[in-house]
Amino acid sequence: MGNMATFDIDSMPRGGPDASWLDRRLQTDRLEYLDRDDVGDKKDKVIRSLDRSGRILGWHKNFARIALGEVTDVTDPEILELGAGLGGISRALLTMHPTARVTVTDVEPTSVAAIAASDLGSHPRATVREMDATAIDAPDGSYDLAVFALSFHHLAPAMASRALAEGARAARKLLIIDLPRPPSWLHLVGLAFRLPLAPIRPSAHDGFISSLRAYSPSALRALARHADPAITVELRRGPFKPQIVLASRG
Repeated sequence: MGNMATFDIDSMPRGGPDASWLDRRLQTDRLEYLDRDDVGDKKDKVIRSLDRSGRILGWHKNFARIALGEVTDVTDPEILELGAGLGGISRALLTMHPTARVTVTDVEPTSVAAIAASDLGSHPRATVREMDATAIDAPDGSYDLAVFALSFHHLAPAMASRALAEGARAARKLLIIDLPRPPSWLHLVGLAFRLPLAPIRPSAHDGFISSLRAYSPSALRALARHADPAITVELRRGPFKPQIVLASRG
């Protein structure tokens, strides 16, 4: 990838520094409804649709299970959830682990207010806070694990690199679970199926854009190297499954 000191992270394609001609065109800077405040109730509909899908399809429990697999060596793990939405993963973590303590955060004040008004707001092992994943308000090593699920693709490359640096600083491990970036030909097929519903359903609109903004494995490695050469990343993925990144320092 060349000299990181001169590498322009802002111009890096979502498919990575060596992305193909086609892959470089299968991306967008257009914002999802989740990233905007001028779309009426569409933003809230997407947030609630994601939470409902997480419950019905078992994403919350599955992601919590993956997270807990990273702290089996800790008796009473301290876990930070970034970009928590309505707190579905944190709720699952607290149910599945009897002594885990979870700090539930989101950058959106409305989401934080909704979490605080839910059962999580009064849970004895939960703390609800407004927090930006690119500027984590916590000392180094405050948490055993930071979890950032299905939100990393919202960040442009420079901010994504910053989130990697911050997560690996504030926690012993940073677990990112996000959309995979398919090979270009498969990506085109998937986009073709999503396109008809995008103008009709807010969740389909955001899903279409999310697919275009997802990072490839090579892009994730480049982001980590740019964040800090001392950060190591382990990538796990399977066909049609979420992409899993485990980042840590040293």
